[in-house]
Amino acid sequence: MTENLDSLEINFDTEGLWVLNITLAIIMFGVALGITLEDFKRLFSKPKILITGIISQFFILPLVTFIFIKLLNPMPSIALGLMMVAACPGGNISNFLTQMAKGNAALSVSLTAFATLISMVMTPFNLHFWGNLYAPTASILQTVELDPLELVKLVTLILGVPLILGMWVRSRKPAWATKLSKILKPVSLLIFLSFIVIAFYDNFDIFINYIHYVLLIVIAHNILALLTGFYFAKAMRLSYKNQKTLSIETGIQNSGLGLLLIFSFFHGLGGMALLVAFWAIWDIVSGLILASYWSKQKIKA
Repeated sequence: MTENLDSLEINFDTEGLWVLNITLAIIMFGVALGITLEDFKRLFSKPKILITGIISQFFILPLVTFIFIKLLNPMPSIALGLMMVAACPGGNISNFLTQMAKGNAALSVSLTAFATLISMVMTPFNLHFWGNLYAPTASILQTVELDPLELVKLVTLILGVPLILGMWVRSRKPAWATKLSKILKPVSLLIFLSFIVIAFYDNFDIFINYIHYVLLIVIAHNILALLTGFYFAKAMRLSYKNQKTLSIETGIQNSGLGLLLIFSFFHGLGGMALLVAFWAIWDIVSGLILASYWSKQKIKA
């Protein structure tokens, strides 16, 4: 059955892909409605925090993931799914979770915006670099003939354009943007979660037969990602508030983007799609648990 998983294709049609495209763009647009150029200026005024956040997300996490894969030696499609998750920027729900955890909400929003901008280059680069560095996943990348330029174009269209458009609307109509943002964020997130549920329902037999291959791997990798962000920030001597923020920013990945790239370029490759789809659900669960725990803590100096 393990061999079948790597050749398995998830049931997913063109209409579903369009829904996912539009949903991710709307989510990013909703987040961008709350971002201003001042957020970027604030971030650049404290370069240590910015550099720590970017290194944690786009350099340390992919490296830690690669070591995790080498130690675990999972099936090739599952390994590539882990690399896909690690290559994606932080998830948009991280802003809500950071606020709930009494972290640095302003830093979270700013990092999400900046990480989204550089993900247009770093996500394709990391997937291509680490994927080709590991022989089993390199063979998959050769099979699908992944074009890094096309990958950049798609990430730019789904994340970059809505980000810039949302910021432009915020600069022109701030009051209107604030009201619209409060509506779009929960609605778009609900649509995305509904999409995941429907996708699982349409592939229920596959889920039942194969979920045990990714269950513990996803949980372990997510915990590893959360710890990576927290302890790297701690090693860089950032405040406890910022440690929590970078933990969430590193551990809550944009799995929706990962799914989109899998269905667009990998034809819904079984192990890869299954792992990232479960990641999309699990990191929300783990994020809520962690944020709830931190919200009940007394504020440290």
